[in-house]
Amino acid sequence: MPNIKSAAKAMRSSKRKQAINEKIRNKVKGQIKQIKKLIAEGKKSEAAAKMKEVMSALDKATKKHVLKKNTVSRRKSRLAKAINKLA
Repeated sequence: MPNIKSAAKAMRSSKRKQAINEKIRNKVKGQIKQIKKLIAEGKKSEAAAKMKEVMSALDKATKKHVLKKNTVSRRKSRLAKAINKLA
């Protein structure tokens, strides 16, 4: 337990931020799983439609500093490549 008042407040604040960041990360992970499932099933049009939502969620996560910019770029690139691979 922190001895200093400001440290206690920082700990509470950190806990709140951690919960929010975790929620955002889980949402993005779930959406990516859905796209991967659609890709595995070979549903290109549905995956492409879902991709717009996922890109938006990834960009928002970057904007809020939950995920790093290059990580998001890599994920978007790989998902787009996988969707384009479907014929």
